Amino acid sequence: MADKHETRSAYPHFQTIPTRWMDNDVYGHVNNVQYYSYFDTVVNQWLIERGLLDYLHSEVIGLVIETSCSYFKSIAFPDAVQAGLRVAHLGNSSVRYEVGLFCNDDDTVAAAGHFVHVYVDRASNRPVRVPDTMRAAFAALMTRA
Repeated sequence: MADKHETRSAYPHFQTIPTRWMDNDVYGHVNNVQYYSYFDTVVNQWLIERGLLDYLHSEVIGLVIETSCSYFKSIAFPDAVQAGLRVAHLGNSSVRYEVGLFCNDDDTVAAAGHFVHVYVDRASNRPVRVPDTMRAAFAALMTRA
């Protein structure tokens, strides 16, 4: 997982996520629960844009089994979050994504975490091998992290 000195160059894919007024808490920065929403957004939008997830009809879906986040610098509305995405591990039925959140144009990570999907058959909810089409796409996000 990332440390506070990690830079944008460690991530092969980026997505901009604007913060919203309601993301801030009473302390004047984005509340910690929102960071997990940013993780979910960058992962699932990447999957949808590549035709790997049809959230209404896909026979194989990813269920989140683990997440974590380390916070290094505050983000606050009206900042724009630049969410960097990489794949750190591809198992038989699981994928470990790592996400770095960068504030505006900062080059060092403001927060970093991971997000693990276990892929299951939608009907049975039982783990299945990650489909070959997905494996090929994940290869573009693989890192040595």
